[in-house]
Amino acid sequence: MAKTPKFKNAKVQAWVDQWVKVCDPDKVVVIKGTKQEHTDICEMMVKKGQFVKLNQKLRPGCYLARSHESDVARVEGRTFICSKKEIDAGPTNHWKDPDVMKKEMLKKYKGCMKGRTMYVIPFAMGPIGNPITQYGIEVTDSPYVVVNMNIMTRTGDAVMKILDKGGAFVPCIHSVGAPLKKGQKDVAWPCAKKIDDKYITQFPEDGEIWSFGSGYGGNALLGKKCFALRIASKLAKDQGWMAEHMLILTLTSPEKKKYHVTAAFPSACGKTNLAMMLPKLPGWKLETIGDDIAWLKPGEDGRLYAINPENGFFGVAPGTSNDSNPNALLSCKKNTIFTNVVLTPNGDIWWEDMGIDAPEEGIDWKGNPCYRCVDDTKRMGPKPGMTKAEVKAAGYVAAHKNSRFTAPAVNCPVLDKDGFNGKFNKKPTGVPIDAILFGGRRPSTIPLVNEAKSWTHGVFMGSAAGSEVTAAVIADNIGQVRRDPMAMLPFFGYNVADYFQHWLEMERTSANPANLPKIYFVNWFRKGEDGRFMWPGFGDNSRVLKWICQRIDGKVAANETAIGNLPKFEDIDLANNEGKFKVVEDDLKEILKVDVEGWKKEIATVGASYDEYDAKASKDSTAVNKAARRVPAALRGILAQVTEALSK
Repeated sequence: MAKTPKFKNAKVQAWVDQWVKVCDPDKVVVIKGTKQEHTDICEMMVKKGQFVKLNQKLRPGCYLARSHESDVARVEGRTFICSKKEIDAGPTNHWKDPDVMKKEMLKKYKGCMKGRTMYVIPFAMGPIGNPITQYGIEVTDSPYVVVNMNIMTRTGDAVMKILDKGGAFVPCIHSVGAPLKKGQKDVAWPCAKKIDDKYITQFPEDGEIWSFGSGYGGNALLGKKCFALRIASKLAKDQGWMAEHMLILTLTSPEKKKYHVTAAFPSACGKTNLAMMLPKLPGWKLETIGDDIAWLKPGEDGRLYAINPENGFFGVAPGTSNDSNPNALLSCKKNTIFTNVVLTPNGDIWWEDMGIDAPEEGIDWKGNPCYRCVDDTKRMGPKPGMTKAEVKAAGYVAAHKNSRFTAPAVNCPVLDKDGFNGKFNKKPTGVPIDAILFGGRRPSTIPLVNEAKSWTHGVFMGSAAGSEVTAAVIADNIGQVRRDPMAMLPFFGYNVADYFQHWLEMERTSANPANLPKIYFVNWFRKGEDGRFMWPGFGDNSRVLKWICQRIDGKVAANETAIGNLPKFEDIDLANNEGKFKVVEDDLKEILKVDVEGWKKEIATVGASYDEYDAKASKDSTAVNKAARRVPAALRGILAQVTEALSK
């Protein structure tokens, strides 16, 4: 059995020693976080056939990994919130008794690292030393996890110095679940092949994360969704702050005034695109602080101050292009790890909807040859001479739909370096948030932008967030709305209704509620009867952000309606409205109206979602037990007010 290294922090020592004895690795390595160490691990993986080293002239410091076909995304059905009481996990989470789960998983962990190295990764979620930052240690047998965690978090000796002084940490245990017998050759992507052998488990009362069987993404990079949202949301509730699935951006006006905005969108709703947007409006500048997660802490002045707890971008590759997000492409030009994309003959990478011609041939995400379509230079198929239609009919993609790039945030050409480092006016407070945006992909009914009438009304807006189901998701339910409150549906660390209440409590406990951010709901995805988008999106979204800034400053009035405050047509700045995509004035007028009949249906479905949460919470699938209602009465009050206003 490997010898446990010595740690100054007694809790760290005992915890690591416990898992060394359980997992039985061949050796134990404590990650120092140096560039050389990172490179050495990457090169070791190249020699083992687990990484492909890309063309270093085109992509310096970049590597490609290909996962096993059974291990390509988060596995929500095997993600558990193991609170002591099932009701505290809530109706949106999978629950199991924590004692039962730990007993079950300990059997899996027994000897799971035989033949492998155990890596001990000290990591910080947020800038080291910032008062909002939290710390963790992930123990893993995956070198892929190590190098990705090096990019996505701050790792190594600087973190260990904090822990050496007795600092608290969130313990995270991870194994790919594939021990090696003596003399057994390793595979390119070790993992548990069966879905039932994969576990992504959070213990919110213990503040622990246990993961087994998967080596991919948030299943294995435990600082990401597991810590930054599921565990952190419970910590935030208990400690009076907020852990949210939100981007953070800095917007600077031509007059050099800075505004800080967070935004929560469900998947496929343009979150990263907004975080790195190139504004269409002359004189406006946008900088990125984070593209995925925000931690917000109340200040003495009543404002919410935010940090990005991450250190990199774990971006979805397909669809990222020079048209949609040129800054994201620039962010992954160096020191980036690509997973499940196409390898080109010259040692570069490619994916669908990258906006550039596919290579004439390449190696797809499964390691098989692929070829450019004969009638479409921007598509690839599994055989030579195929047409785009044939490839589509076969359901083939050369890069997996959830293929990723893990890129250091410092690569981003529009990074707000002070904000990213948790500083505002040279102080480590995080940045003060002026506006919170919610959004969703809604082809009808929902206007371009809607301002909440109050904090409670804004919480109501967030609780009702969701996207319309498309054929790519659930073909039988096309047109229905899948609710995704605050874009947190897969990431709540506790009961969704209690989460709503925590949002409401932020106003009650604020030192100055008037200084809380204004809340808005945006929708870039309205369609006309002919099926075309009525708003160009991308850089034109700066027009909406400008209106929001003007509302914050009290410079423009709004149309007060039953659903909230909408812009007046003349207050949406249409300067520089030219090019391939531009705003059509008649379309803009239409998407700033209130569709009363559509909203009556919308409000009814929001109420139904509340009833569903409460019915599940009371274990009554047929009716809501009023005594067991957990959704806050204040939100049902807003629901009633909007319903009544729409009927007038």
